[in-house]
Amino acid sequence: MTMVMQIMGKSKMNLFKEFECKQVKKYTENTFGDAFLLKNNHHTGRAIGILSDGLGSGVKANILANMTATMAMKFTESNMNFLQSAEIIMDALPICQVRKVAYSTYTIVDCSYDNKVRIIEQGNPPFILLRNNKSVDVEYHEYVSKHKDYRKLRLSEFSIEPNDRIIFFSDGVTEAGIGTKAYPLGWRRDGCIKFVEEYVSKNEDISARDFANTIVSKACSKEPGMKPGDDVSCSVVYFREPRRTMLVSGPPFSKNRDNEYAQRTFEFQGKKIISGGTTAEIVSRELKKKITTDLARMRRCKLPPISKMDGIDLVTEGILTLTEVLRILKKKVDYSEQNGATKIVELLLESDVIHFIIGTKINEAHQDPSLPVDLEIRRSLIKQIAKTLEYKYYKQVDVEYI
Repeated sequence: MTMVMQIMGKSKMNLFKEFECKQVKKYTENTFGDAFLLKNNHHTGRAIGILSDGLGSGVKANILANMTATMAMKFTESNMNFLQSAEIIMDALPICQVRKVAYSTYTIVDCSYDNKVRIIEQGNPPFILLRNNKSVDVEYHEYVSKHKDYRKLRLSEFSIEPNDRIIFFSDGVTEAGIGTKAYPLGWRRDGCIKFVEEYVSKNEDISARDFANTIVSKACSKEPGMKPGDDVSCSVVYFREPRRTMLVSGPPFSKNRDNEYAQRTFEFQGKKIISGGTTAEIVSRELKKKITTDLARMRRCKLPPISKMDGIDLVTEGILTLTEVLRILKKKVDYSEQNGATKIVELLLESDVIHFIIGTKINEAHQDPSLPVDLEIRRSLIKQIAKTLEYKYYKQVDVEYI
């Protein structure tokens, strides 16, 4: 049993847990050899992230990694003894005839509602805990398999603090550039620590999504020709106060609620998006806020132009723009054009808690049979966007109809 300095400190309750994972395939393969699973229960406050690295690369590694991650998730959710579950996972995997080992490595990060964290590691590089922009050591216990073989588990349990970040990765990160003149032994964990400390000190509010992307990009830059010789995966958990966004779209069913609608939009504590010309006119009229539109931009974009209003972060057209938002979110489309839809997507993905207020007055313009068939009515569209944000991007979402 090995131990390092214990992390102590006061923890705030109800910190938001922003999980993100960025993965890049080995450049000669068509599929990932690593797997990442996340279960985020907003009702209980428990979040579990698992990163597994299958032996080798390609399809075989993908099967091993997904099999391991799936079993680990089931066992962790059921609160099964971690030593027993580890033995079951390892015994279930086939044996590599070349290396004579039967495993894919994994890291389990289990975060509870009271900001306690349990991390179980088998074979992956040790995780990094960033606190006050510095890497700190965490107490851990090491356990050897009952078979007395190569398998060892590291268990770490500690309380997190506001703005802590946990970074965990496959060896594609720490071994990036291995064999090159600059990095004969790879980037190593120490190299990664130095980079993330320097980077986060200059970008203190960086999201887990952007941080994971940055670390993977940096690791890939160590490889000759930016071609990774192994699967590269990095997960980041960022503990902080939640970032909130409200999106309002459509006029209220009753005109008597226009003022309430406008006031709630303007007074919301977080980012505010208005999607819909009629909706923007209501808020503008009720609050006496002027709307300005960049008409020159209309000629450069496929979508209607963005407008501006004091106190509102983004004002866009409604149905066409929201239809494009749904397409981008569902297909995880890469985009370069800056328009109303891409700006809405950026704000939604930067947020943790998203509140939709949807007006239920029928807009006769959208019943015109000459309009494209795929133009969905607002309520159906918002339901799909909310579901996609919740299940594909792990956002906490609620929809209110008015």
